[in-house]
Amino acid sequence: MITASMVKELRISTGAGMMDCKKALVEADGDVAKATDILREKGLSQAAKKASRVAAEGAVMSSISEDGKVGVIVEVNCETDFVGHNENFQSLASSIAKQIVDVNPADVEALLASSLDGKTVKEVVTEAVANMGENINIRRFVRYESAEGQVYSYIHGGGKIGVLVEVKGGDAELGKDLAMQVAAANPAYLERSEVPGAELDHEKEVLREQARNEGKPEDIIEKMVIGRINKYYKEVCLVDQPFIRDGDISITQLLKSKGASVVRFSRYQLGEGIEKKQDNLAEEVAKQINQ
Repeated sequence: MITASMVKELRISTGAGMMDCKKALVEADGDVAKATDILREKGLSQAAKKASRVAAEGAVMSSISEDGKVGVIVEVNCETDFVGHNENFQSLASSIAKQIVDVNPADVEALLASSLDGKTVKEVVTEAVANMGENINIRRFVRYESAEGQVYSYIHGGGKIGVLVEVKGGDAELGKDLAMQVAAANPAYLERSEVPGAELDHEKEVLREQARNEGKPEDIIEKMVIGRINKYYKEVCLVDQPFIRDGDISITQLLKSKGASVVRFSRYQLGEGIEKKQDNLAEEVAKQINQ
């Protein structure tokens, strides 16, 4: 027997019309998985169509536990900036971030399988796809749990950049300043010891060639390289960077003055690494004319 709840479940998971879902269930003898395949084969599963579209917009969202010991940033993607700023999408991303704080999933797959308000997170996302009309993906997340320190976050540009920082010592103002530092200065590493040897060797060789091209004598090139490597460290290592609020001191000096240290940090920039579809308006108009 095909029930209304079965039809509703199939509609939520596929985005297809109510009558199409009912017909598919009748054809599949009530097998929801088989009915889903039938809808996909007939091109009626909207969620399946949307899942193939590039989702590079959206938001990076954060959530911190009340005691400040657990923190999360998560990137949830959609297709357009318009939907990314939609209140319902923002609420979805926020609830997903809180879910990660609460259940500590091992990865995105485990997160999707976890229970949220009586449904799996995957079902919640699929329902959002049907309601908002765009492909929605949970791309990645990072979760810090601090035994001895506190976790702080900073979200910039309405979700364009998200930062998570674990700090020992200091206070909330310092934590926020450090998170903003990472957002603005985009360090690749915490300190010099983290820079891979191969990357450092490559940088030194580039700097040597620069010095030679400037006509510098070989006997002073190495001294120049040492000086320029120190400048390189100030660009890529957080503790070597000048403090964005006071360029006269470094982050190391700031931390020392507060009796604090940074344990680790993460920085997400929305859509980084995703190849976005570049729309060509002229080509689109020409194609419509030719049709």
